[in-house]
Amino acid sequence: MAVLGGARGTNEDAFMWAQLADALGVSMRDAQLDDGLPSEIFAYPQATIDAMCAASTVVLLAPDLKEELPVLYIRLRDAVQKKGVRVIEVSPTETGITQMAWRSVRTEAGTTTAALTSLLSDADVNAQLASGPVVVVAGRGNLAELAAHTMSGVDAVIARAPSATVLPVLRRGNVRGALTVGLSPQAGHDAAHILEAASHGQVDCLILLGADPLNDVPDADLARRGIAGAKYVVAIDTFLTQSAAHADVVLPAAAYAEKDGTTMNLEGRVTNVAQKITPRGTSRVDWMIAAELGFLLGHDMGVTTLADVQKKMSKAVAGFGATTTSVAVKRDGIVVPSATTSSASVPAPIVPPRNSYDFRINVSRKLYDKAVGTVTSPSMSELAPGAGVWIHSLDLDRVGVAEGASVKVSNAHSSIVLPVHVSDHIPRGTAFVPFNQPGADIRELIRRADDVVDVRIESM
Repeated sequence: MAVLGGARGTNEDAFMWAQLADALGVSMRDAQLDDGLPSEIFAYPQATIDAMCAASTVVLLAPDLKEELPVLYIRLRDAVQKKGVRVIEVSPTETGITQMAWRSVRTEAGTTTAALTSLLSDADVNAQLASGPVVVVAGRGNLAELAAHTMSGVDAVIARAPSATVLPVLRRGNVRGALTVGLSPQAGHDAAHILEAASHGQVDCLILLGADPLNDVPDADLARRGIAGAKYVVAIDTFLTQSAAHADVVLPAAAYAEKDGTTMNLEGRVTNVAQKITPRGTSRVDWMIAAELGFLLGHDMGVTTLADVQKKMSKAVAGFGATTTSVAVKRDGIVVPSATTSSASVPAPIVPPRNSYDFRINVSRKLYDKAVGTVTSPSMSELAPGAGVWIHSLDLDRVGVAEGASVKVSNAHSSIVLPVHVSDHIPRGTAFVPFNQPGADIRELIRRADDVVDVRIESM
C-alpha cells in the first residue's frame, strides 16, 4: 500500500491518514509529487517570513516568486524597497524580482552550485553576507532539473554563511503541514519511488489524497506507468481529476470552506480553517474517511470529533502541543518550530556539457495553469497563457523560423510541437517552457533519471 498527496487538506486530515498508514505498516507515503524539494530541507535552521523581510541579505534559489508565490513576492518587494534588504538571485531566467536584486545571476540547469561558488568568491558579496542576517529562500526553480541541484546550492550558501537560515517554498497550500504531521517519505520511499514501485506491480493499493500525478508529476511517463501498474487505485478528491478518473474507487472529499481544522503555511505558521458552507452531496471530511476505513480494517483510531483528532495530534506531533486549540491560531497563527538537525551535505550532481546544437530547458510554473481548480472555475478557466517555448532573440535565427511559428521540440524520449516565442530575459542556449499549460505537454520530454533536459528545437 502507498499514499500520495495530502497537501490540499487540513493538518487534521493529513494526520489521520498518516495514523492510518502507521497502523497498517505503510512506509510508502509522500505529500509531494516529485515537484518540490526533499523533506530534509526542514532540517536546516528555519526562517520565518518576517525574518526574511528583516534580513540584511536574502539569497533566492527559488522559482519566480511573482508567478508562484505572489504574496511572498509582495512582502519581499516591500522589504527591498522600504527596508533596504539586499537580494542575491540565482535563477535560469529573469524574474519579477530581478530588477530589484542587488546581484542577479543567470544559470543553465545543473550549474547552480558552480555559479554560486563563483559568486561567493567575490569580495563584495562576502562582505554583504557578513553584514547581518542571511536568509536563503529555497524552492524548485526548474522542474526539468533534479532537486539535488537546489539542495547543493543551499549547502554552498550555508558553508559561506553558517548562521544563515532557510525559508523553504514548496508547492501546494498545506504541503508543510502534511509533511510535518506524518506524510513525509520514510526510508527513501518518496513519490518517485512509489510510482516506480507501482509501475512494477509492487503496490497493491495506491491511495491518492487530493493528488493528481497524471497532471502534476514532472515525469509524465513515470506517472502513467505508476497509475497503470498499481493493482488498485483509490482516489479521495473534491474533483474528478485525470488521475481520479483512472481510479477503481473514488471517495468524494469535502473541500476548503466545507470543514473546520487547521493548516500550516510555508514558514510553519498554523492557522485555523472555518467551515462556511455545507459539504456537497455525499462528500466527507478526509479525516473522517481515514478514521472509518481504519475501523473497517480492524484499527479503531479512537476519534469521533475534530477535537479528538486535534488532541491526539497535539500529543503525537512534536511542537504542536496545544497549538491547534489556542486562541492565537484564530488570530495571527502560531509558528510551529521544526526539529533542526545537522543536515548532511548534498553533493552537486555532475552534469555533462550541453551540445552546441541543443537547448537546455527550464520548466517552471506560471500564476495560472490548467490546475483542476482553475479550469473548473468559469471566471478563471481562460487565464492560463498556454503552452509554448521561449528562446533568446539571437537563437531564433539559428532555428530558422519567425516568432509565433510552430517548432518541433524533441529529445531521445519524445517530441512535441509548440509555438516559439522570443524573450531576451532568457540566456542564449536555454529555452523556457511553462509547466502544465493547455497544449502540448513538455513533461513528455522529462525523465527523472536525467539530471537536466536538453532538447533540439527545429523548424517544421
